[in-house]
This record gives sequence, C-alpha cells and structure tokens, in this order.
Amino acid sequence: MHGETRLPRNGREGILFLLIISIISVNTIAPIITGLERGFSKEVYLDTLKIIPFMWIIVILSVRLIAGPIVGKLIPKFVGQTDGFNARILLNTLLNVTVLSIILSIIGTWVGTKQISLEPFKNFFHIWPRNFGIAFWIELLVAQPIARFAMKRLHARQGRKAESVNA
Repeated sequence: MHGETRLPRNGREGILFLLIISIISVNTIAPIITGLERGFSKEVYLDTLKIIPFMWIIVILSVRLIAGPIVGKLIPKFVGQTDGFNARILLNTLLNVTVLSIILSIIGTWVGTKQISLEPFKNFFHIWPRNFGIAFWIELLVAQPIARFAMKRLHARQGRKAESVNA
C-alpha cells in the first residue's frame, strides 16, 4: 500500500495518525464502558475524565509495544497480494482491537478501580466481548475514518505545496 494517501507515510505522520486514533478512542470507549459498568451519570463521566490521561498513556504504550508487533507478525499470514485496501484495514483493525481489548479489559479495570486484583480475570469472559464490540465499532466507524481523512487531507496539502514549488 505504498503511496496510499489515507495512511501515514513516515514516522511523524505515524505519530499524528496514532494520536488522532488514540485520543478519539480513549475519549469515547472509556466513558461508554465505564457508563455501562457504573451507570451513565455526570458523576461517573467526571470520574472517567480523571483516569483518561492514564488510560491514554497505557493505550499508546500498548499499541507501540504489544499490539503493533503482534499484529505486524500476524497480518502477512492472512493478507494476500490481491487483497484491497479495505480488506487490509478491516483485518488490521480487527486484530489490533482484539489484542488491545484483551489487554485493556484487564488493565482498564485495575486503573478504574485503582487496585490490582483478580477481578478482571474472574469476569473476563463477561466483560471482554462487550469491550471488544464497543472498541471495534468505535475504531471502525469513528476513529479510523477520521484519522485516514486527516492523512488524506495532509497528503493533498503536501501535494499542492510540491506542485507550487515546482511550478
């Protein structure tokens, strides 16, 4: 997918892409999951806002250190030469959300309750499918499209700049 305008082309763009996705994800997924756990109220939402910065750091580190390397090794095993952009993005999103939702279903509970316990392991098969579903649809319908749109706009601007310099 070399030259694809909807994806980052270098490290700086990769960081921007990750920032857009992670900020949208943490600010939507965490409040929804917390609301489902504790009820939707102003107080619960304000409590959630207090942990979002910590969760954002955990998400960034999890993406870079755990999910990225795992998904990077799995993608070539499933993707063929003739698979299109949308198929690749869907598989990438599915694998990333699977890995991250497993990790964050455990760590997120610890951060939210401010204690490390066996609770997320005891309730894992109850909470993980719900967390996965919420995260998958937010990623697929909101975070990823916005980040890809931002990349497309950035690359269009860069293209216009290059044309005006060469003209």
